[in-house]
Amino acid sequence: MVNKAFDKDDLILINNDTYKIIKLIGHGKGGYSYLATNENSEVVVKKIHHEPCSYYNFGDKIRSELNDYQTLLNLGIRIPKMIAYDIEQEIIVKEYIKGEVVSNLIKQNKDISKYIDQLREFLPILYKSNTNIDYYPTNFVVNSINDLIYYIHYECNIYDVKWDFDNWGIKYWNGEEALN
Repeated sequence: MVNKAFDKDDLILINNDTYKIIKLIGHGKGGYSYLATNENSEVVVKKIHHEPCSYYNFGDKIRSELNDYQTLLNLGIRIPKMIAYDIEQEIIVKEYIKGEVVSNLIKQNKDISKYIDQLREFLPILYKSNTNIDYYPTNFVVNSINDLIYYIHYECNIYDVKWDFDNWGIKYWNGEEALN
């Protein structure tokens, strides 16, 4: 069972703006992501959690995400715009990219080859800057407006060949490894 940080209709105050929680849309190793609204626009509210993770060591999660967002933005990787954050509450508000999560397309046996090609366009930029991102398919959404993939997770790490796309990520994208 998933522990939740917020419930439907909860109101969250960040920098004098109020966000109404609509529903939980994701739970990862770093936090819970919720679809929320603010003055009729949809956003994602991510609440950092401190649940144990056997395969990953965290430092200061909120500051890491803020730093990684800036790194990814500077590199030109397609990511949702950060709208607001609150370090004390450990909450990030970001643009909602409406579309299908790549992992769902894989589970539905859809042809994702064009999205793999789009992801491969990021690789020279990332590798040249000695950077890896988390290539797991739940971290990518296909924008329903422009059919482009967005990396919706603000995580990056120092490049390690073991964890690059061709040695780790592709196994999930092509179905060699089962998705959770």
